Amino acid sequence: MNSNLRRGPGARCVMVLGTTSGAGKSWLATALCRWYARLGFKVAPFKAQNMSNNARVVAGGEIGSAQYFQALAARAEPEVRMNPLLLKPERDTHSQVVLMGQVSAELTAMPWRGRSERVWPQIAQALDGLRAENDVVVIEGAGSPAEINLMASDIVNLRVARHAGARCLLVTDIDRGGAFAHLYGTWALMPEPDRALLAGFVLNKFRGDAALLAPAPQQLEALTGVPTVATLPMWWQHGLPEEDGVFDDRSQSGGEVRRTVAVVVYPRISNLDEFQPLKNIAGLRLRWARSPADVADADWIILPGSKNTSGDLDWLRAQGLDRAVAAHAARGGAVLGICGGLQMLGEALIDPHGVDGNGPGLGLLPVVTTFAPDKTVRHRQAVFGALGGPWAALSGVAVRGYEIHHGQTAEHPAMAAAGDRAVAVMAGELAWQNRAGNVLGLYLHGLFEDPAVLQALFGVAARTLDAVFDGLADHIESNFEAGVLRSLIE
Repeated sequence: MNSNLRRGPGARCVMVLGTTSGAGKSWLATALCRWYARLGFKVAPFKAQNMSNNARVVAGGEIGSAQYFQALAARAEPEVRMNPLLLKPERDTHSQVVLMGQVSAELTAMPWRGRSERVWPQIAQALDGLRAENDVVVIEGAGSPAEINLMASDIVNLRVARHAGARCLLVTDIDRGGAFAHLYGTWALMPEPDRALLAGFVLNKFRGDAALLAPAPQQLEALTGVPTVATLPMWWQHGLPEEDGVFDDRSQSGGEVRRTVAVVVYPRISNLDEFQPLKNIAGLRLRWARSPADVADADWIILPGSKNTSGDLDWLRAQGLDRAVAAHAARGGAVLGICGGLQMLGEALIDPHGVDGNGPGLGLLPVVTTFAPDKTVRHRQAVFGALGGPWAALSGVAVRGYEIHHGQTAEHPAMAAAGDRAVAVMAGELAWQNRAGNVLGLYLHGLFEDPAVLQALFGVAARTLDAVFDGLADHIESNFEAGVLRSLIE
């Protein structure tokens, strides 16, 4: 442990701000968590407010997936204080609000701008608690700190930076073009006292010869007084899941394609990050499917989780994907439904409490889902029973995962009485298979993150998260100016 770093309320805070969403804040914050942890510091991540349907189960409830992975990178136990406010979009104009890990019906019903002062005390308390217990807190901002229409109600960017006295890095995606204008414009729109918190600019996703950037970094520093402290090369295969529904087209690993897996991308897809391991399997093409043409030649079709099952099922039908999935299943093609995807595969959605919506399912599994007001949020360990068809390799495999859902699914009683029974393949009403064996639905998220599952289905060993995190730390260590990372906490 480095003894020259004071622990307690004055624990050092490093904050990653971005010129836009998708600039690389989450990625860089994760790398910083591992870099400081490798020095022997006690490190914790923090993001005051996250808007994402990618969530993970932790002690006390759920937090955004990005902060979950940042905690693991920091070698810390993930907890709700690391992401005190989580907004989970259900429609274009409505989000479920999760405060300190738990759904808040009151905050969900409030107007966006009205929430800020209500939640700031809990956000500040969570941050202060983490500062009191750690040596370094790595903070992630959201969107851009220069959104002048939101500054008065800001609870995630500059207000947090001021409260923590954070040293801030401002990262931009140079691959988009206009990077220096983005950096200068963000700096110019920040209140002058807050500019003093900026310790450096970071150019992310650069392709080519960095020497060709001159003299722009020097000119930008002359204008702002802020140095450019890193130019990070484009790196597609870093292994960290993409956040917030960002899809790339580089989802095919090396070698001859032997299997195509199509993941249906409906508007309110959730827990997209659990498919990251499939990108790293040799011979597998992972395709994001939005139309029938995208699933036409697929070996597997996956219906992932959804934050609005009935709405996404309507979208599925509007695209003609319901018929495409049914035709694939009728040919004996493999279909997997996870959480909301499982609910879609059933006969019906029943919503007596107005949680999600009523409607007919796809009818590929003889089960029915009833939505309840209370949300199931928990870790789970389970063992697959005897499976048939393309999923037979999972028979007897013990898995670890997590549940996040309002719906409760059970066998359709009338269909069971008529002899068309769902085959329960996991205890606790967690998974069902059709009698033909090619359609499987389960509530457990994280299936492809389990090494035993990857070994059973693909015969490969998983790349460990520790290896991913160390790779991120090595990457920034190689590409930041010497001494900068240490100077941020000294």
